[in-house]
Amino acid sequence: MSKAFTNENNASEPDVDIEDSQFNQLIPPGSKNYITPGGHLRLKNELKYLLDSERPQVTSAVSWAAKNGDRSENADYQYGKKRLREIDRRIRFLTKRLDNAEVIDPQTPRDDDIAHKVFFGATVIYANKAGEENTITIVGIDELNLARGYITWVSPLARALMKAEAGDTVMLNAPGGRQELDIVEVRYEAVISEPYVPVAPISLNTKS
Repeated sequence: MSKAFTNENNASEPDVDIEDSQFNQLIPPGSKNYITPGGHLRLKNELKYLLDSERPQVTSAVSWAAKNGDRSENADYQYGKKRLREIDRRIRFLTKRLDNAEVIDPQTPRDDDIAHKVFFGATVIYANKAGEENTITIVGIDELNLARGYITWVSPLARALMKAEAGDTVMLNAPGGRQELDIVEVRYEAVISEPYVPVAPISLNTKS
């Protein structure tokens, strides 16, 4: 696997406010939040779960805990309030993401002059100078998944590949130096997104 590919960072999710700031820095001014249908659905499902299920549960648990003695020494109350703040930050974050979303289906038919060029949603096979081949798919910022070969459209590798087609050679400015990449194949196919799986909700002993 090339260095160009491994530079995509799959760090654990930071605090939402920090993540939102990083997101705004990554998106070019005036650009939408490009995302595939599966990625868009995943964000919508998470937002729906938080609004319709987890937030009401946590609110109820906090209300119960608030009735049980000194709040400053009430671990259930303190934890519940902390979780509620996290949920509200995540709701604001997801709402911004979805409001700015531009859903692009890779399987939508394309004009002949661009059907074989690299754009958002493309799956690309490329080779480095040693002849080692890699396959990547260009997806949205929220869809990064290195195990599947999904890289974000704002990554250096994706930007280097943009508008190229099979037979072209592109230059990638990587931390390890400039790399020549030969485009072997460009295709458009369905992008498989992991479904949203809720984390276990807050569980407090609400029995009186």
